[in-house]
Amino acid sequence: MHAPTVGVMTVDDQPAFREVAREVIEATGGFVHLGEASCAEEALAVAGQVDPDLVFVDVRMPGIDGLETARRLKASHPAATIVLISTEGFEGDPSGVESSGAAAFLRKEDFRPSVLQRLWDEHGRRGRSVSPA
Repeated sequence: MHAPTVGVMTVDDQPAFREVAREVIEATGGFVHLGEASCAEEALAVAGQVDPDLVFVDVRMPGIDGLETARRLKASHPAATIVLISTEGFEGDPSGVESSGAAAFLRKEDFRPSVLQRLWDEHGRRGRSVSPA
């Protein structure tokens, strides 16, 4: 029996980070990149198509910010594990992470396979498998 595959989606207005995230996700055993979005509206549409297990959402995006995007994703996909990401530390009330429905906060510079695995081990759902596209 093989371990379930974790389907991951990234939401970030920076194409360069989305590309790096895709490469890290694909390089991490047991994880598959399902999709990406550059804004809240696109994130909700893509999530509706791919039903991700794990979603990384940039805190600072033009228009609807990452906290509200996380809230909307959590409302429409309650089983998804959402992690807020930023190039900076989380400024503001730490309860903002929790109130957004996010499980954790991660600095973009720390985004790597070992951290991806640790976040899933600590916060992810177990036992659900997804087939890579």
